[in-house]
Amino acid sequence: MPSELSSVSSRSTRSSSFAVVVAIELWERFGYYGMQAVLLLFMVRQLGMADARANLLMGAFAAMAYALPVVGGWLGDRVLGSRRAMLLGATCMMGGYATLAVATVHVGLMTVAMALIATGNGFFKPNAANLVRRIYEGDDAALDSAFTLYYMAVNVGSTASILLTPLLQDHFGPAVSFATCSAGLLFGLCVYTALRGRLRHVGSAPDFAPLAAGPVASLLLGIVAAIAGLHLILDRPVLARDCVWLAALAVLVMWTLIYRRAAPAQRPGLRMAYMLSIQGMLYFVFYQQMATSLTLFALRAVRGDVTLGGVTLFHMSAGQFQALNPIWIMGASPILAFLYRRFARQGRDLPIARKFVVGYSLVTLAFVIWWLGALSGGTGLVSPWFMIAAYGALAVGELLVGGLGLAVIARYVPAAMGGFMMGSYLLSMGVAMYVGSMVANLAAGAPAQPAAGAAAYAGLFLTLAIAAGVITVLFAALLPLTRRWDHEHVGA
Repeated sequence: MPSELSSVSSRSTRSSSFAVVVAIELWERFGYYGMQAVLLLFMVRQLGMADARANLLMGAFAAMAYALPVVGGWLGDRVLGSRRAMLLGATCMMGGYATLAVATVHVGLMTVAMALIATGNGFFKPNAANLVRRIYEGDDAALDSAFTLYYMAVNVGSTASILLTPLLQDHFGPAVSFATCSAGLLFGLCVYTALRGRLRHVGSAPDFAPLAAGPVASLLLGIVAAIAGLHLILDRPVLARDCVWLAALAVLVMWTLIYRRAAPAQRPGLRMAYMLSIQGMLYFVFYQQMATSLTLFALRAVRGDVTLGGVTLFHMSAGQFQALNPIWIMGASPILAFLYRRFARQGRDLPIARKFVVGYSLVTLAFVIWWLGALSGGTGLVSPWFMIAAYGALAVGELLVGGLGLAVIARYVPAAMGGFMMGSYLLSMGVAMYVGSMVANLAAGAPAQPAAGAAAYAGLFLTLAIAAGVITVLFAALLPLTRRWDHEHVGA
């Protein structure tokens, strides 16, 4: 009986700690995705920026936002502590959204605001995920389920903001949209402050020691320098491109050094982490289409009225179509989490590599649907039901690939380097998003003649469908190798 009570108490403590991380992540995603839903539209409609330039700026911004977690994860592991780094990141992002609101009047501040957001994301993203990993450390089945539920819960925030901010933009202007993102994250920080005691036993080593004044001052100076540097990079497209390729090279170098210095028992797990991270990274080439080509497709080629039997059910603006992704994720996540736990109890836990193959097959299906929709529209407008169906396939694919990418690091990488490796995985995601923005430009028109009509996007969607199909077949062929490496990791 005492051991049963202890087990129940342990589960209760883990669930309570997990709820706090989910709460702050939910409001952080409210801010980030609300901003993303209107930023490209602000550039194209209010600033008159060409599609191709706006796509690449969004890609460079995403790359920077996902490159900095390498540094933020390391600082969380070694200097600040995961909890403090997460809090610092949320504060920077809140300031970034507020600065974007001001940038609608003073346009020169736009890239400064984007730099603030990218810096904040660098601190927040790896450390929030690392806290989830530490809460469920040692329980692989619970870890997969927790990351799936984590993914679902944060999509509540993104759904609300993606539906809200384009509406605010259309009726009150972009400044109100960006200010709402900042206010949402401020509320999340207040919730975290009230509940932070539930996390007092969770964190990396520095969380349990006082901070010295010297490192704090150095850190603040470094943050200011990072924001200034990112501002200059984002203002210069060629420099931004070169920095992205340099970041990709840095990931390869870091992974090589980590592998060479790892103990023999750690290497099978690292091999698995590297292979599955590359598979997860490639997904974000497709994912980036939501913020670029699919938003422009919705703006220029999709009917906003969703009808059934001649009756209009509701209306969606171009930015709001992005909300279909988190809506589908929220619907599918509990089902997948239930299936993971049930299979685990039956001793039939589905390997992550196999989940990735199924996920990519759904990504293929999604872009086949978008291709058929673009063909059906021709030079006219496409039915929004194509968007609804395709986003459904892409969302479940995201849960099986993107949603488990961090679980790969949590499962196969030693705890001591968990934050850093999560950061490097996020960096690789950023590189993939920049590549995704380059791919999106296959459907971008000339500056004076932006892409118009559904037919302009058919070639892009067909290319993406074929690429996803080839990746599915390739990763299916690699399943025997991943199975062998997984066995070696468990044995080690």
